[in-house]
Amino acid sequence: MTTTIIGIGLIGGSMAISLKESGFADHIIGVDASRTSLDKALRRRIIDEACELDEGLAKADLVIVATPVDVAMELLPQILPKVKNQVVMDVGSTKQRLLDLVGSLPNRSRFVATHPMAGTEHSGIEAAIPRLFEGKYTVICEAEKSNADAVALVERMYQSLGMKIAHLNGQEHDVHTAYVSHISHISSFALALTVLEKERDEQAIFELASSGFASTVRLAKSSPEMWTPIFRQNRDNVLDVLDEHISVLSRFRSLLIKKDFEAIHQLMVEANGIRKILP
Repeated sequence: MTTTIIGIGLIGGSMAISLKESGFADHIIGVDASRTSLDKALRRRIIDEACELDEGLAKADLVIVATPVDVAMELLPQILPKVKNQVVMDVGSTKQRLLDLVGSLPNRSRFVATHPMAGTEHSGIEAAIPRLFEGKYTVICEAEKSNADAVALVERMYQSLGMKIAHLNGQEHDVHTAYVSHISHISSFALALTVLEKERDEQAIFELASSGFASTVRLAKSSPEMWTPIFRQNRDNVLDVLDEHISVLSRFRSLLIKKDFEAIHQLMVEANGIRKILP
């Protein structure tokens, strides 16, 4: 299986490592706007070959578009008209706008829209690691609009990574990821900005920071180049979730002003219910 990965960063690079280790891919081609990233991937033997887009597409059995979501929106109209029997898939964190785009493109049936729910706060080929995807879920959207053999190949690829598979439509995906991923990143970015503002006066605040703070603010290290397009494409859903989040924060603030600690205790008891979902 020859697999071409467009975008050799955290996700694309980690996929390359695991697809080679699992035996799913015997030859991996890297395509990236950064020659430096390609050279690093070649030196680490994460990829076997570096190509330009058209050559990488022509040689591939499977093409994985692992770029930021705005770049994927630009690339797919270039890629899909040139497809013969190849399967093309993406790994983007937003889906509905992309699905609207590909719906009018040639060879739509050779495209499979996916989102592996895995990652770290780091970015770039330097961050690529083995076993990033093991035990995690991937979402496949609008599988009914893709050829059965294309979906089967993509499912087999994800199974080789040790992933579990869920099926959603694009709208469901974008709502759910706004709740479980996108709001977490906004909250982390906001907390980092709050603490950085305080740090201007009190450098010691970071000396006192606990592991709990570090884990809470970890996502603020995430790439703005990746997350700005995600927020742009999923703006309406993120706004809805952010409004709910602000409302809950306001409840805590109001109860603190009133010194109603019994009510605060009850809110925290209710919040502990997350243990049933995330043991």
